[in-house]
Amino acid sequence: MRLLLDTHVALWAVIEPSRLPPTIQDAIADETNSVAISVVTLWEIAIKHRLRRGAPGDMTLSAREAAHEFACASFEFLDVTIGHALAIADLPAIHTDPFDRMLIAQARTEPMRLVTHDATVASYGDWIDRI
Repeated sequence: MRLLLDTHVALWAVIEPSRLPPTIQDAIADETNSVAISVVTLWEIAIKHRLRRGAPGDMTLSAREAAHEFACASFEFLDVTIGHALAIADLPAIHTDPFDRMLIAQARTEPMRLVTHDATVASYGDWIDRI
């Protein structure tokens, strides 16, 4: 199975794995699965880490630190392609967050199972797992 982790799930996987359900922890640990992090996730972390204001859920790692943690966890990095960018036009306007919309488009295009905690993201289809 090919998994694409959204930003929060990716961070929890490397710094707070206990926040993930055991089924997701097992899927990430299963060496027969590939686990990917989009470069869009690193972009989101870079922006939100710089803007953090001490609120719960702020990005505690910089993009550079997160990239290092993801690489140490043997996660693959998924670049954005023209196909991914064009696929956004085919998505219904359910969610407006540009980071999430790109992750949805990437997962749909590849195809991959997107793992998220966001109920709105999960409403895009049965190929999205909400934790």
